[in-house]
Amino acid sequence: MAKSNNIPQIKNEEQYEALVGKGYSKEKAARIANTENAGKKGGKASTYEDRTKDELYEQAKKIGIEGRSKMNKKELISALRNN
Repeated sequence: MAKSNNIPQIKNEEQYEALVGKGYSKEKAARIANTENAGKKGGKASTYEDRTKDELYEQAKKIGIEGRSKMNKKELISALRNN
């Protein structure tokens, strides 16, 4: 019997569980755990706190966060982390 394509598969189950445990949504945790290099550290990007509000705004714009024009830096960081 062929495998059903309707059942979601997690490539890195350990990472998925850890992310859900940290409070990530199941959808976001699955996206991260299913990336090609799941579980490997990149670490090349600066932290959100080190970026300017304008840089955070541009990142929020790229990924389509609603209401970003009215957000302060702290709110932009929160929205980016929880998207």
